[in-house]
Amino acid sequence: MSSPENLSEKAVPAKAGLLNRIIAKSIDLLIISAMIELLPVAGYFAGLVYLFIADGLIEGRSVGKWLIGLKVIIRDSDPPAPCGFKESILRNILFVAVYLIFGVFRFIPLIGWLFTAAAVAVIVVFESLIIVGSEDGMRFGDEIAKTQVVYEK
Repeated sequence: MSSPENLSEKAVPAKAGLLNRIIAKSIDLLIISAMIELLPVAGYFAGLVYLFIADGLIEGRSVGKWLIGLKVIIRDSDPPAPCGFKESILRNILFVAVYLIFGVFRFIPLIGWLFTAAAVAVIVVFESLIIVGSEDGMRFGDEIAKTQVVYEK
């Protein structure tokens, strides 16, 4: 027999670990890098679009998350719904900002790359600290979009 407490509890998937999230994002960034190397101008803009919508592509999974077995869900939905394009755009806005900085400064020898690397390092450290400090493993982008990265069932 079910108690009233059990009926009101939502089945929330397990939050994804930081290392798996970093690996998944690294795969996505490798895909973007390949696009830029193959077709410099068109690849840059394709990478920008991919970075914006990646988490809304495969039912809440970017290619990196799909390969690692992670999924982005909308927290307030019952049952948990996969992340859509709107949520993907909101949750990836900081990474897009750094990508745009890269687009501007990548043509400046050495200084441009150093500035971009510093910007990436600041964002990655900032987001990682928020993930570690969050009980639900949510980063700043997740807080804005009301999403959470979880393990796939």
